[in-house]
Amino acid sequence: MMALEIKGQAIPNIPWQDRPQGCDHVMWRYSANPVIPRDLLPTSNSIFNSAVVPYGRDGWEFAGVFRVDDTNRRMRIHPGFSHDGINWHIDESDVVLTGADPEIAAWEYGYDPRVAHIDDRYWVTWCNGYHGPTIGVAWTEDFRTFHQLENAFLPYNRNGVLFPRKINGRYAMLSRPSDTGHTAFGDIFYSESPDMEFWGHHRHVMAPARFEESAWQCMKIGAGPVPIETSEGWLLLYHGVLRSCNGYVYAFGSALLDLDRPWEVIARSAPYLISPREIYELTGDVPNVTFPCAALVDAPTGRMAVYYGCADTVTGMAFAKVDELVDWIRRNSIV
Repeated sequence: MMALEIKGQAIPNIPWQDRPQGCDHVMWRYSANPVIPRDLLPTSNSIFNSAVVPYGRDGWEFAGVFRVDDTNRRMRIHPGFSHDGINWHIDESDVVLTGADPEIAAWEYGYDPRVAHIDDRYWVTWCNGYHGPTIGVAWTEDFRTFHQLENAFLPYNRNGVLFPRKINGRYAMLSRPSDTGHTAFGDIFYSESPDMEFWGHHRHVMAPARFEESAWQCMKIGAGPVPIETSEGWLLLYHGVLRSCNGYVYAFGSALLDLDRPWEVIARSAPYLISPREIYELTGDVPNVTFPCAALVDAPTGRMAVYYGCADTVTGMAFAKVDELVDWIRRNSIV
């Protein structure tokens, strides 16, 4: 096993469950999944594809932004808080967005958020409805008031994921250009910004794999949680999609990206980490979906807790050790 340095903070109270006896997988599921049920709120149809971070303020240990589809089947994002990262208090009201130009402030829909802690702010990106899907951007200090900026890109785009620090002096984001519908294609791209408003320096990161080398990711791919900085590169979890005879199947795997040029892929896993297998992943509003949006990492120990959406209905959790995962990617790479 390689000696690996992980950049980040200590999270001694990270949600954690040891690998089950007899399990030889590099990532394993929480035995009490789903960790967040679909009906946690009186008006929620489903709660999934959500993002959490360590918080440590106002009596809470963790905070996050959660995708909550209500019983009107409207897609909304809500703030939430937790003492242990497992039991969550999610506000019944949507996030409060302030400060935006009125021309973009209208709340059409919002879904699949991510949260990155950069300097002294928590930056939220999400799929925002503005003449089609694009990437909304806002920052908050308290997860109560969110200061909205301009949308990062023209429609159509999804899976906007910020890096947790500036790269070459600029903010950096991964995204997946798309179309108006349920996109049947998609590559991951990298973009930079001096101010979180004007984005450029667009670079291609990676495309779907060839079917014969890794079928689970052969139709489209998209970035998952905020990348994790290690001495071996940026550790990226990402989802991939296979078009089967029974519809789309969403699984997720991982890759290593160059620290200074993150559009260059060092290694990329051929096998998936998690694919729909359990009943809560196979059945729901959209069957056969496992979709990661957040990862907590305790830097001193390398323990990782991953939050992922299950069948577009509930939220699951899985665990891994970062050094084992990086070694596994290198040994199973298709690059």
